[in-house]
Amino acid sequence: MNNQERLIEVLQASKAWIDHFNFGDVAYCVDRYHPDATLIASPAGEFRGRQQIEQFWRPFMTQGATDLIYTQIWLKELDADTVVLGAHWAMNVGSGIISHEQWQRNNAGIWQLYRDEFSILQQQEP
Repeated sequence: MNNQERLIEVLQASKAWIDHFNFGDVAYCVDRYHPDATLIASPAGEFRGRQQIEQFWRPFMTQGATDLIYTQIWLKELDADTVVLGAHWAMNVGSGIISHEQWQRNNAGIWQLYRDEFSILQQQEP
């Protein structure tokens, strides 16, 4: 697999995560995180492991967060199994910047989020 194919796979994995987020599929979104993943949502806090990450996403998603889109996407390949994505994000409840969405390919060939760092710059009610 070449560099371009890896980047396309990560974009597809990210798009699938966004689509499931917009459908309110908390289980899918949390399952895409590596079991030892870290999520840092500024200013909300830091969450480690799937259980804490689910505790962050579940109330947020079940209270009506949807219509997530990424713009100004950039990708950086760190190695054959690690790609970092950055972007501006917006949805019906706010907007911000993704500074470090690190995707890693596991032994089964599935891309998982290993580190997710983003900032919430604007918030509004759904």
